[in-house]
Amino acid sequence: MGSDVILKLVAEYGPWVTLVFYLLYRDLQKDQATRAVLDKNSSILIEITTIIRERLPGKGG
Repeated sequence: MGSDVILKLVAEYGPWVTLVFYLLYRDLQKDQATRAVLDKNSSILIEITTIIRERLPGKGG
């Protein structure tokens, strides 16, 4: 049923529907790439924080 709706939209509105779906797809790719970079940066910051805490003198220790 979903593919029928998409085919009807493409048949009626042609390139506009294709353009909208393409732009939504590209936006999703951009969001995924941004999320991947943020996840990597977060893990790097966690590692740096851990290294700094290990090298600083601890309280009472």
